[in-house]
Amino acid sequence: MFSSVYERYFAKQIYLTALFILLAFVSLFIFFDLLGTLGDIGQGRYSLLIAIGYALLQGPTHLYEILPLAALIGSIYVFAQLANHSEFTILRGAGLSTGKALRSALKIGIPIVIATYFIGELLGPYAAQLAERIRLQALGQSISTGFRSGIWVKDKITSSGIGNRFINIRNLQPNRDISGIDIFEFDSMFRLQSIIQAQTAQYQSKGLWQLDQVIHTQFHTLQDSTDLVPNHEAKLQRLDNLQIQSELTPKILEVLLVTPDRMALIDLFRYTRHLRSNKQDSQQYEIALWKKGVYPLTVLIMMVLALPFAYLHARGSSIGIKVFGGIMLGMSFQLVNSLFGHVGQINNWSPPLTALLPALLYLFIALASLYWVDRH
Repeated sequence: MFSSVYERYFAKQIYLTALFILLAFVSLFIFFDLLGTLGDIGQGRYSLLIAIGYALLQGPTHLYEILPLAALIGSIYVFAQLANHSEFTILRGAGLSTGKALRSALKIGIPIVIATYFIGELLGPYAAQLAERIRLQALGQSISTGFRSGIWVKDKITSSGIGNRFINIRNLQPNRDISGIDIFEFDSMFRLQSIIQAQTAQYQSKGLWQLDQVIHTQFHTLQDSTDLVPNHEAKLQRLDNLQIQSELTPKILEVLLVTPDRMALIDLFRYTRHLRSNKQDSQQYEIALWKKGVYPLTVLIMMVLALPFAYLHARGSSIGIKVFGGIMLGMSFQLVNSLFGHVGQINNWSPPLTALLPALLYLFIALASLYWVDRH
């Protein structure tokens, strides 16, 4: 991949430095996660060993979040070293133009981008869901959205194609067991058609759920009913089991285990599509979806941000100042990126714009800085 000796030299130094920084930051965050869960020890089956396992399983998520920052700080340190030892000046004298240096920095960043995508799409979401599942099982808790009545989800009546369901799940266990289900079915005019109460539910396949120990109440409008004098009847059935077709799957329900920014792209896309098809507000998840797609590419922006430090020739203690500046740059990007996500959600901004604006802003700063140091 690296066609020249200096590119291989740069890549080796940047990767080793970034790896050291990454391990240091991730270890620190895992330690903080462990401290945050110590208060749960003694509740249910939650022990110190489980707390350590929970903290370690948060590691891949922290890896994903810190990789661009580690790439920035590592690159700044290496480029500052090259500048202080006049190595970069020699390379420029040998014909290394700013354009070539920029292309080399981007090439070095590509493997980090790939690693970020891999961790963010496969390792991170799986580890985060597993961590929450282990924690909830040990504490004896169920998944909750904050309502005392449990979880509420909207669904379409796929058998007739007309109407909506509102489903209340009182207990959704981390092992996917569901108990305490109330289903309210409405027609296209939002008139109540039936109420289905079940003790437990199991997912079969292809959107098919089996409900057990069912009480099914159906409401009918009689022929002599009028708008002024409505006449209805209710029919109640007790069934051992009942099968219903639904758009909901365990994969969709599992998104409740983790926050949107810790979900995989495919899960975000699936859940966003479900929300849109049921005419629910999906902006929070759409913003998370776009940010998830854009975030790994910010590694390349961090590499461009670091390159101007190779053109600064001050000696002495300047490396420490440059690294500190890199840390501030990386932290400011994380802050701005998070801020735009919240502001975009509050002001109903376009999700692509909300996700792209911070990256474009820092790309402009990086290119402007590179242009300035090249001219001076």
